[in-house]
Amino acid sequence: MPKVSSVIVPYATYLRVYEPLAAFPEPERGHWARYARRPDRPSYQDELRRSLADLLPTPPVPVPVHESSDAFVLDVDGVVCVCPWRTRLRGWLALEELGDELPGPVLDAVLPEVVRRQTALDYERWLARNPDARPWIRTATWQVPLNWFVLVSDEERRFDKGSGEIPPMLRYRTPMVQARRRVARALRALKDAVDEGPLIDGLIDVGRWLEEFHPRSLVELDYGGLVHVLPPGELEDDHSAADVAEGIEALRHGDGAAAGEAYGRLVERWRAVRDRRSAN
Repeated sequence: MPKVSSVIVPYATYLRVYEPLAAFPEPERGHWARYARRPDRPSYQDELRRSLADLLPTPPVPVPVHESSDAFVLDVDGVVCVCPWRTRLRGWLALEELGDELPGPVLDAVLPEVVRRQTALDYERWLARNPDARPWIRTATWQVPLNWFVLVSDEERRFDKGSGEIPPMLRYRTPMVQARRRVARALRALKDAVDEGPLIDGLIDVGRWLEEFHPRSLVELDYGGLVHVLPPGELEDDHSAADVAEGIEALRHGDGAAAGEAYGRLVERWRAVRDRRSAN
């Protein structure tokens, strides 16, 4: 695989929303109902492989020509819930953020300016026809944004060491109503303790995003490809959601020292992850 591909799509983590079939209008609902019965549904690794394949041509294809008709599917107590990939929309959104992640010369080498300009124009035209579009999946690279951990609790954490060809897995799943409630509680505690900050901004943003979905949806935080770069011991000991909850609870009770200790654990843990990014 060309070296440039690892620059564009490094180790990614995901925040996904699975909506019940009832949330989708026809004929899309019928499509997802039929899709959910397929025995050969692709995995997140298949999605990543397809993304990488689009980077191989010269010039690369940063955004698919056609929207994906694939999705992730869960059966929650007999209710089918669907998380559409929407890779085309997510490609446009990722391209908007790429300029903040890569230096100019690297960005030009990876995606020539003429390609980026044409892609941006395509997105503007598409958005004019689809003003209410939003992704069901958010992606971060080489990190899990701290505001994502606010949505879940340590009790919802699921870790599997993996074995043989099966990779390790670390994820959280929570009902939408719980995620929204935690966002609201955290925002109250943070705003009472500090005037502003990136965690507050991130929570406001993710809270608005969650409001776009059906109240009976499911929210999933998935470490995704990051499990391939973190040693198994670090994954097993990673309880970042518990640290975030502890820090916010400490702020709620005016205990700045305890909040600082929890924040310090988070900073140390994720600094080590960022150091691996630099090493690569």
